[in-house]
This record gives sequence, C-alpha cells and structure tokens, in this order.
Amino acid sequence: MKPENLSRRQFLGQVAVVAGTAVVASSAFGQAAETAPAAAPATAAAKRTASDLVPLGNTGLKVSRLGLGLGSSNGGVQAAGGQERFNAFIKHAFDQGITMFDTALNYTTYKMMGPAIKGLPREKIFIQSKIEQPRNILDTIDNHRKQFNTDYVDSMLVHIQYRANWLDTWKQALEDYTAAIDKKWIKARGVSCHSLPALRASVESDWTQVHLVRVNPQGMRMDSEQQVQDTRVVGDIKPVLDQLKTMREKKRGVIGMKIFGDGQMKTDKEREASLKFAMGMEEIDSVIIGFSSIEQMDTGIKMMNKVLAEAA
Repeated sequence: MKPENLSRRQFLGQVAVVAGTAVVASSAFGQAAETAPAAAPATAAAKRTASDLVPLGNTGLKVSRLGLGLGSSNGGVQAAGGQERFNAFIKHAFDQGITMFDTALNYTTYKMMGPAIKGLPREKIFIQSKIEQPRNILDTIDNHRKQFNTDYVDSMLVHIQYRANWLDTWKQALEDYTAAIDKKWIKARGVSCHSLPALRASVESDWTQVHLVRVNPQGMRMDSEQQVQDTRVVGDIKPVLDQLKTMREKKRGVIGMKIFGDGQMKTDKEREASLKFAMGMEEIDSVIIGFSSIEQMDTGIKMMNKVLAEAA
C-alpha cells in the first residue's frame, strides 16, 4: 500500500510497529546498534461465557455453552402464555447468544418451534429434538422438518431410555436415524438416558454420537441402577462421572441436563454450585436449562458468566 493511501490510523499503526523493532543509532561514529525487540506479552486466557460456541464432541457441530431447555413439565412451563410469549422467549435467548434449543416430539413446545424460529438465521441456531417411540422414524423426522419449517434438525435423540436392552428394541429405528443423516435430514444422532444400565449401553455402542446426560453434584434426579423411567431419589453421582469420562475418551458430544435438579434446587447458592461443578468438567461440552421466563433466563446467564469468570 502506498503511503498516500494510508489512513491516519493505519499510518500510526505502522509507525508503532517500526518503532518497536527499529535499529537505534547510538554510536558517536554513526554505527547502528540493534536493540532486541521486547518479548511479546503472554496471551491472556480467553474469557469463557454462556454464549460461547463450543464443539460438540467430534460431530463437527458447535453449540452455545448454555442451551435453552424447552421441556419443563413436558414443555408446559415454557409454553405457558401462548405462542407470542414463546416467540419472544426464543428471540430473547438468541439475542443473548443462547442459540441451542432443546425440544421433543412429546413436548408442548414442539409445535411452537416453527413460528418461534421464523426469521432467525438458520445457520446460527442449533435445534435438538427427541423421539420417544421407535416407529416410523423416517416419517417422524420428516415431520419434524415440516413442523419446524426447516430442511434439517441439528441433533435428533432417542428419548427417555431406561432399559439396558434399548439398543435391541430400537435396532431398526437406529438404522433409520443413520439413513436420516444420509438424507441430510439430521446432522447428528444420540440418546437421552434415564438409568445407568441404559447409559452404559449407550456409551458402549458406536452408534451414539451425542449424549444428553443428567448431572449435578447433589445427585438430584440422577440415573440409577433402577430400570424405570424416572426416580425422585438422590442418587450417586460417581457412576455417571465414570461414564462421562468414557464418553470423553470416545470423543462423544455431551450435553448436561438437570443441572438445577429439575427445579429442586431453590437457592442461588445451590444452583451456582451446580453450575460451577458442570463448568469445571472437561467431559461436558454444554448444558441445557429449562428457564420459565425471560427474567429467570437472564439470571441464569448472569450466574453462568460469573461462575466462568471466577474459574478463569
């Protein structure tokens, strides 16, 4: 670039660079004495925030570090107030950089997603949904695309598995998930487990790309050895942590859920401790939390940012 085409800002910037590495004339005889350039300052660690886009395992996809769970009381909490309120809820999350939205076929919010994401840049949002029954999978996934008015769903999970043999009962359905990836109807496949036997089976299987895992340090609503759909007892976190380590070794995508114990954690102290626990685990890529209002969402984002800043 010619000097006459430089802006004042560019000119001053080049002067500063030259000055920092210049050869300084310091000899009485006009001989130049080189001054070694100063060492570059160490790069500060990048500041982590709730809105960061982070890799989801080895899927090649990225998600916001905090995602919006849309299934509290099967979505009734988020759907309360109707479509317009829900639209504003999703738009507010997007404006804060929270761009991962987790719904399911059996959530009230499922049919509300299409209008809610209308007008948002599709390439900048991540939609995850879940299917509970292993019937007509390809048709069901195609209906998701039509319902959401989109060409694809980013992540499609098998929902609420608690039997150790779920991979056998879903054998044909799992092949259909893979076929949906080939059709580019979905980008990643995975499972949401509700028991340790089902979780172990999902980790052992090479089919799984994404795990949605219940995790919090208090053990609230944790997967247990009971092969039932849900337990309300406080469980042992260690077996879940063991599975999370194996997921990381296999480079699986891992999204944490039940971070606030499905609403059982009532105080900021409890919730902050749980967020600190999740954010301190390299095995967890992202978490979803089911906020009930914009105000609660803003509080959660602020809390996560605080936890991340303190951990830096």
